[in-house]
Amino acid sequence: MKNRILPVLAAAMLAALPGIAQADVITLGGSDLNKSFTVDYNGYTGSGTIDGLASQIVFTLTAATANSYTLGYNVTNTSGTPISGSRVSGFGFNTDPTISGASSTGTYSVTALNSNVPNVGSVDVCFKGGGGSNSCAGGGSGGVSLGDSGSGTLTLSFASPVTSLTLSDFFTRYQSISGAGSTTSAVGSGTISTSSGGSSGGTPVPGAGMVGL
Repeated sequence: MKNRILPVLAAAMLAALPGIAQADVITLGGSDLNKSFTVDYNGYTGSGTIDGLASQIVFTLTAATANSYTLGYNVTNTSGTPISGSRVSGFGFNTDPTISGASSTGTYSVTALNSNVPNVGSVDVCFKGGGGSNSCAGGGSGGVSLGDSGSGTLTLSFASPVTSLTLSDFFTRYQSISGAGSTTSAVGSGTISTSSGGSSGGTPVPGAGMVGL
């Protein structure tokens, strides 16, 4: 299974930083309708983890057809002390098989495919609170601020019929950060904390693998 979040050398270096050790994956099929899984995100830059910067997303598989999967999402900005302000401007992941298109509704209604994210690398898809360009680095002024939450749906489309979908390399993008010195933007790496369906697991970067529940 692909893991294109970073070249091998860069991934090995990042694995040594606190909070960037997991590359969790989850596989969903048509039998997992209405099942949810929770992803917890830290915050970091090229210099390391940022204390207090955090968020959480609950994904729920709501529909699956031969050529598309639809998931509901609920994003919560869980940042705390010493962070006094932050905004989750976007989130995304890699997919297997590779998607041919994506759309979304709600708080994160803008999509971008095959883009680069600072301190992450190339990603298959991201969902943003604003900003019309095909870039996962920005999110306009939209998203979820500290202590708030936002929800909606996202649909992933495929050129050919698929029987299951694997999601990996979960990330969030933070902007408007205060309380972290001179740092005003960062990213977060996601770890699957709970799942009520599908199969999930994590291995050290860069060798993401599948471990059944």
